[in-house]
Amino acid sequence: MRKAKKQVYYHFMLFPGMVLLFIFNFIPMVGIIMAFQNFSIAKGMFQSPWVGLKNFQFIFNLPDSRQIFESTIIISLGKIILGILVPVCFSLLLNEIKGKHFKKSIQTIVYLPHFLSWVVFATIVKYVFSYDGPINELLKIFGMKPIMFLGSNQWFRQLMIFTDCWKEFGYGSIIYLAALTGIDPGLYEAASIDGANRWKQILHITIPGIMPIILITLTMALPNILNAGFDQIYNLYNPLVYESGDILDTYIYRVGMVKRQYSLGTAVGLIKSTVGMILILTANGLVTKFSDRRMF
Repeated sequence: MRKAKKQVYYHFMLFPGMVLLFIFNFIPMVGIIMAFQNFSIAKGMFQSPWVGLKNFQFIFNLPDSRQIFESTIIISLGKIILGILVPVCFSLLLNEIKGKHFKKSIQTIVYLPHFLSWVVFATIVKYVFSYDGPINELLKIFGMKPIMFLGSNQWFRQLMIFTDCWKEFGYGSIIYLAALTGIDPGLYEAASIDGANRWKQILHITIPGIMPIILITLTMALPNILNAGFDQIYNLYNPLVYESGDILDTYIYRVGMVKRQYSLGTAVGLIKSTVGMILILTANGLVTKFSDRRMF
């Protein structure tokens, strides 16, 4: 009771956020019932006829369902892998820079894209990778043919993964830079005295030191395996690349909002949320088992 009295102020601080969470996250979950209905706006949520699992059967029997799931998983996995690997490598390299002003300048430059919305950043991407843009002009200099990046099913997925990494890797490295400051400098001094060069120090001290943070970051990223980034894809894709670029979120938007098939859109969203929940519980269990860290 004494601890509860001391913490009552913290609970009051959390209360507004919990109210917003309840209003915008928990109350809308009532709409999940539309996934099991043939929802009609005229009849409403509680009077629309029930159809059981027919919406889910229809989704998995669609000719494009395999292609949509495949594109979503490939793009998501690519983003997760690069979204961890590149920030870790960048933070290790940045940590080796001794010049304070130069280090801050590099950080500012690479952090900036994160604060641009995909509406703005997509315009930059379209210009850079357009048929007559700087990248294709560079290819021409080396005697290569121009590539229609945003209209090619061969290149679209790679471009989505690369541009997402380009936008987010700088900001994503902040957590690893913070983790690097928590490593005991005495370990490096001892390793140096024992004759370990800089590479061996990174391999045997730095990477193991930030490994728990990497595992937690991976755990937090796994639930997004079916979330390949609606904002990015929506602003960059077109009918020419539906075959390789259409993901679950864009499909939900077209079916649920544009075509007004709300029940199908809700069913797809429920599948996505269920898979995400299973993945985060599994990942949290594995991290808890193999390390001393856990999310919950």
